[in-house]
Amino acid sequence: MRVLFVCMGNICRSPTAEAVFRHLAPKLAPHLSVEADSAGTHDYHLGAPPDQRSQRVARQRGIDMRQLRARRLVPEDFERFDWIVLMDERNRLDALALAPARYGAKLNRLLDFAPDQSLRDVPDPYYGGPTGFARVFDLIDTGVRGLIAALCSRTHASGTERRCDRVP
Repeated sequence: MRVLFVCMGNICRSPTAEAVFRHLAPKLAPHLSVEADSAGTHDYHLGAPPDQRSQRVARQRGIDMRQLRARRLVPEDFERFDWIVLMDERNRLDALALAPARYGAKLNRLLDFAPDQSLRDVPDPYYGGPTGFARVFDLIDTGVRGLIAALCSRTHASGTERRCDRVP
């Protein structure tokens, strides 16, 4: 199973989601065979590492994102990935415009996997201060945990995987 996280520039939210997912999935769902990547709907930062503020918050929580590099969402991603998870509605609409028609149903917003969270969009912290990056990390962590639970439920229901451990 392949999961792609998408935001606008692929230097704040989506690489954070990719890194959090890569960190949590083996711990919370060790029997789930998944790959993760991230991309942006725009090409503002191609090849750039994640924003230093995102890296700092992730590092404070035991996650290293230095190796990630920004790339742009391309039409082939809709074939390659089983799940395309967007950080907000604007980027969902941008991705939908790029997607071949038959793949529109693959697009989900990350916080749709966090039903107890009142926000549906992960806000872009780029023009804000450091507290915005910490808040975004927390929202992403919540959404990623919900996504992992959904992946576990789906694979368990299909009989392709053993039930995952409870996602705390």
